[in-house]
Amino acid sequence: MKIRSLPVLMLCSLLAQPILAFAQQSSTPATSDAVRDALAKKEGDTDNTTLLKETLTAVDKQYSLIRKGGLQVNYELSYAYIGQEKINTDLASGQATLFSVQNSNSHTVTNTLMVDYGLRNNLTANVSMPFISRYADTTSYSGVSHTIGDLGLNVRWQPLEVKRDEPTLTLTGGVRLATGDSPFKVDNDKGLATGSGIHTFSLGANVTRIVDPVALFGSLNLGYGLRAKHLHQSLYNATLREVRPGASFGFGLGFAYALSYKITTSVSFQEMISDRSTLFFENPDRSLPPTRAQTQTQAAGILSFGLGYRFSPKTTVNFTVGAGLTSAAPNLTLTMSVPLLLK
Repeated sequence: MKIRSLPVLMLCSLLAQPILAFAQQSSTPATSDAVRDALAKKEGDTDNTTLLKETLTAVDKQYSLIRKGGLQVNYELSYAYIGQEKINTDLASGQATLFSVQNSNSHTVTNTLMVDYGLRNNLTANVSMPFISRYADTTSYSGVSHTIGDLGLNVRWQPLEVKRDEPTLTLTGGVRLATGDSPFKVDNDKGLATGSGIHTFSLGANVTRIVDPVALFGSLNLGYGLRAKHLHQSLYNATLREVRPGASFGFGLGFAYALSYKITTSVSFQEMISDRSTLFFENPDRSLPPTRAQTQTQAAGILSFGLGYRFSPKTTVNFTVGAGLTSAAPNLTLTMSVPLLLK
């Protein structure tokens, strides 16, 4: 009986050694350094601050810069519905007024390719090229147009070093070239405009402050458009020769909130106020100066709700729904943005 029990005793001894070792380690008091090392964020971990910065990048590209030599390509798909009223110009009073109301609906789908390149660690250049498909149903025309929109060239600069728990300032500047079909050259009975028809310059400033798990942001911007000359568009039994757009002022504010490591939300409000534009019509009597007409000051306000889902450390898909709050704003906007390349 003793000889047979020997292997059993040896097996029990071998099994007990790891347990005893574990018990000895567990009985050792944990030092404060060991606790800090165990709780510290390891390399590759994600926190709410990182998620909020990525959300800001998706909500508005003006809130994030990339490193020098870095390249980032993003794709954006957007849809906008606009219900308009036809504007009749009263040349006798020199004002463009809404005294004739006619329904005019348009649906616009825009595919935009955006490329960011880091010129310096605090300076980023951006190029955006939209491809527009627009359908309109009016009393004079019903059809679809497919063409490019206005090309955008922009820069973003952070003059101050980014510090934790302090506001981050980003200055922006850009030009939008009138590469799309101009509304001042398209025959309203034969086609649709996909561009603004004028070259526009803009300057802006953006401030963001992260108060974990919430990020607050706000922006101000100014816009100025160049004149559109040498026009020959027939409008209201007159020939449009020149358009002088008014200056614009815009502002925005909102916040982003990280619900989890994969889901973030955002709410923002943006408004753009445009001064009166002056239209010059050719006078039937060539010896007389052109007839002038002015549009009314317009304000376009949009309230947007965003949702971002993080598929991987480098891929976050964002969805945004916007509702127009004023008559000059689109009634509804839907946007989806996806990063294509980041290096």
